[in-house]
Amino acid sequence: MKKQFAVIGLGRFGGSICRELMENGMEVLAMDKDEDRVNEFASIATQAVIADTTDESVLKSLGVRNFDHVIVAIGDDIQSSILTTLILKEVGVNHITVKAQNDYHEKVLRKIGADHVVHPERDMGKRIAHYIVSNNVLDYLELSDEYSIVEIKVNDRLAGRTLLELDVRARYGINIVAIKRGTEINVSPAAEDPFCKDDILIVIGADSDINRFEKKSDGINRSNVTQ
Repeated sequence: MKKQFAVIGLGRFGGSICRELMENGMEVLAMDKDEDRVNEFASIATQAVIADTTDESVLKSLGVRNFDHVIVAIGDDIQSSILTTLILKEVGVNHITVKAQNDYHEKVLRKIGADHVVHPERDMGKRIAHYIVSNNVLDYLELSDEYSIVEIKVNDRLAGRTLLELDVRARYGINIVAIKRGTEINVSPAAEDPFCKDDILIVIGADSDINRFEKKSDGINRSNVTQ
């Protein structure tokens, strides 16, 4: 099933996350108090609504507790950001990512239960979107508009596989250029050496090809590796 996300605040930061999530095939509820911004995303998001997210009854009526992940990307209104986060936590949202304006704001957000706090001056919306979409993507570096380097953590489904078995260059058009294991990094991994759980694969390639591999690695099994 597709993961369901809610993005609160459709400024530059929230808007970029919303677009990237949709491009990755997710279902997105986009919310903002500004009618013009909501109208802009009406044709982009799965659903776009005008909402005052500091009102608990509004959030409950939208069913936010049923979403896999809620991203609070409210702009300069720190009070609204904090109150919205607090309400989301109280209604039982499983995972909350919040944009912080400064270190003090971050401290408050963490104290009230934000699961992940980001600073727009340090983290691009696209990078955060990749982090929250995939269970095993650790880091994301954009090389150009179309190419990136991604760190992917080896999960249970990838553990025990080899470069030879996965044949990612032929199947996905990407390259695994190194493998990190603990404090060591292997820049010349042997094709027949199996991956260990929690290894980190350094992958380079086109964004579209990396996305295909990310999705496959989340649901990969021995029967479909060879397809």
